[in-house]
Amino acid sequence: MTDLSSYPGQEPTAKFDREELVQGWRNYEPASPEFETRIRFSARTDMGQVRENNEDKFDFYEPEAPALLAQRGALYAVADGMGGAQAGQIASELLLKYLIAGYYNHPSPDAVTAMRDAIVEANERIHALARMIPERSGMGTTLAALVLVENRVVVAHVGDSRVYRVHNGSLEQMTCDHSWVEEQVRAGLMTRQEAEMSPFRNVITRSVGATPDVEPEFHTYPAVPGDIWLACSDGLTGHVEDEEIGRILMQNCPSEATRQLIMLANARGGRDNITVFALSIREVLPFAQNAMHEAPQQTREPADAPQTEPPKSGIRRLFGKA
Repeated sequence: MTDLSSYPGQEPTAKFDREELVQGWRNYEPASPEFETRIRFSARTDMGQVRENNEDKFDFYEPEAPALLAQRGALYAVADGMGGAQAGQIASELLLKYLIAGYYNHPSPDAVTAMRDAIVEANERIHALARMIPERSGMGTTLAALVLVENRVVVAHVGDSRVYRVHNGSLEQMTCDHSWVEEQVRAGLMTRQEAEMSPFRNVITRSVGATPDVEPEFHTYPAVPGDIWLACSDGLTGHVEDEEIGRILMQNCPSEATRQLIMLANARGGRDNITVFALSIREVLPFAQNAMHEAPQQTREPADAPQTEPPKSGIRRLFGKA
């Protein structure tokens, strides 16, 4: 079993240690990215109408250092925790904390390698913690993450939280649920309609932390101006149809789209926590050394309605932003 004494700051509420986080950056080769992808994004999370606490979590990280942008880009993620005694809330929070630190501190020049290792390490830490505390036994979390590196979008996925893309006016589901019913559908043993009505539709076959090993799934796509990306927990997809998700994303800016999606899921029962992260690609331009000072690379739209858990401005300050 993993010795947790080797992991300082293990407590769920521990803050990032900036020196620990950036120690690996010093090994990056001095370089600038070739491309700058400009976006608008909005993220919201809500407890829903039934749950007494929120086990969902979203987080993001946007570096400014050119060498870091070239190799790591910017990360946006959603996690949906599970487990009793608030263990799910702890698992999702720990995952995103470890994910950001592990990904940006990794020495590999390859983003997928760094992300895979960061997820594996987070799985090891969460699983070890669960084994040490009986009431947290079996705790785990899903992950749906988007990483914008240069002119590419890297998707990382574990569990049944999903990533969608609006491309050429059509919504596409870019991830395949790691769930029991999805496996039955793919094997031809269950129809899609039967899967949606099955009492086992929430049984997932992969998660971060619940088992000693984890198998994250990765896909890489070009960053295309006009595309809209969405990462969300199953609290949204359990109530809102894909056609409705696509229409709301295409007809509204990210801030309004996330608001409407959560309102719609709540209006239909809100049986679970609901988290949505919408990201609209506006431009993909040649990178200019002073571009970060002339115009923001990414802009988070101001929320026009209260959020259960707003984005953390402290993340930006780690990189010198006001």
